[in-house]
Amino acid sequence: MNDNLLRLALPSKGRLMERAGELFANAGMPIRKIGHERGYRGEITGRPGVEIAFLSAAEIARQLNLGRVHAGITGEDLIAESGRDGATRIELVRPLGFGRADVVVAVPECWLDVSKMGDLEEVAAVFFREHGRRLRVATKYLNLTRRFFSQKGVTGYRIVESLGATEGTVAAGTAEIIVDITSTGTTLKANHLRVLDDGLILKSQAMLARSKTAPWSKGNQAEMDEIVSRLETAGR
Repeated sequence: MNDNLLRLALPSKGRLMERAGELFANAGMPIRKIGHERGYRGEITGRPGVEIAFLSAAEIARQLNLGRVHAGITGEDLIAESGRDGATRIELVRPLGFGRADVVVAVPECWLDVSKMGDLEEVAAVFFREHGRRLRVATKYLNLTRRFFSQKGVTGYRIVESLGATEGTVAAGTAEIIVDITSTGTTLKANHLRVLDDGLILKSQAMLARSKTAPWSKGNQAEMDEIVSRLETAGR
């Protein structure tokens, strides 16, 4: 990392990239890519002390955790998932008001007697007696799931890591429960799933975050302070 530049990571594709670009443009800090239009480097017009790295939202959370970028915009859910010590390594600077989604625990609609997390332990015991295996929970949020289930006292399960459409795993017969993000609930309903009454793990949105482990210089911090100030002024 160049200690003379503030390295800022922004989403490389999708709606998060578009909204982040709009956010900075509205704050008088238009962003442009350097080199090929599909490249992964950019700059803020008029701010030579800032280097932009375009990364996936999940990679931004990881790089913040490792201290390889100074700051970035990504989902709060991905920051929380990035590691148990994420809170000590990443500071949430400012909620941005877009990219809203809830991380939830959802079960089949036909499980009429299961309405809360506490019901899952009893279901897990019955399921094990009948099938000889634990309930399978499909998710890409391994850390969030383990922490939440532990807090709720649910132990009779195993995680099936989901790399694709998590909401389809129950219908496909590869899981009994899912932990996933939802914004409207439409996709869950289409797959005959419902959220448990106390199954909300996290209300997430896009966040401007800073790494506590990156090598911060006075110049880096001054650039960061200016960016935060401009974003706050534009948001009023």
